[in-house]
Amino acid sequence: MTWFEPDEASWQYVSRKLIPARLIPLWITLVLIMAGLVVLGALTSAWVWIAPAVLMLVGLWLTWIIVRQVTAHAWSEREDDLVVKKGRMWRSVTVVPYGRMQYVEVEAGPLARALGIARVQLHTASPGTDANIAGVPEAEAARLRDRLSSRGEAQLAGL
Repeated sequence: MTWFEPDEASWQYVSRKLIPARLIPLWITLVLIMAGLVVLGALTSAWVWIAPAVLMLVGLWLTWIIVRQVTAHAWSEREDDLVVKKGRMWRSVTVVPYGRMQYVEVEAGPLARALGIARVQLHTASPGTDANIAGVPEAEAARLRDRLSSRGEAQLAGL
């Protein structure tokens, strides 16, 4: 056990469909910028052709980072709290006691809906709590919202 792997944690990893959900907007943006730079290079100096090549390398590096980030994002429902872990290089673990939850929100944009995933956001009494789980399959997100809400109400009632 380490601080990053709490005891009694049975990790549920986010869907790998989160990878294309993050890569598609990134590559659309990069391709549009590269197209503009290619046109600029054709109209001006050949030195401008270096920029699309550099942008391609940056895009490949960001693709590698996104894949690593998504495969490290997980959550665990324990008896008294929810644990969310993120990151490989810069790790973070957020523990949210069920009794501190005010409400649970599920949201999905057009691309996430097309991929069948959603984002579960936990709202607590503390505005600094960053407990969100992106890339949860839609059916699991609805079940998770219901489970967390009922556990939060039960824990709050016990106070």
